[in-house]
Amino acid sequence: MTEQGYRVPEVTKIVGISYRQLDYWARTGLVKPSIKDARGSGTQRLYSFQDLATLKLIKRMLDSGVSLQRIREAMGTLKALKEPPLGTTLVSDGSRIYSVESPEAVVDLVRGGQAVFAIAVDRLWTDLQGTIAKADRKKARAASAGGA
Repeated sequence: MTEQGYRVPEVTKIVGISYRQLDYWARTGLVKPSIKDARGSGTQRLYSFQDLATLKLIKRMLDSGVSLQRIREAMGTLKALKEPPLGTTLVSDGSRIYSVESPEAVVDLVRGGQAVFAIAVDRLWTDLQGTIAKADRKKARAASAGGA
């Protein structure tokens, strides 16, 4: 049984990014589609759920003011981990990104006077599952209405 793949139009809609962003990130190696990469004109990329979660995480960091250069550095570190970073909270002051294992670590960052934002990876994962389920139900309704 093969994993369900998500085509580029679905990915851009689910993640909330443009085709140009997705294409650039794939070509520069930030997030390559793990199911099927494009192989010349006319072929389509297929992204896995894990790819979508990574893209959503990148989008959230960009929206929070983290530079793409810093995100690339952080993603390099996260990719080196054997397990997905579920249970991890990523915190940033806009210039550095930290992986936080305890609430005390966040307090230390804030105590330094920096404004920070946090992204709970588990929450992002759950939100993404809900978004995909909603899109699947919408497609199923449209298909059944068209065939009726």
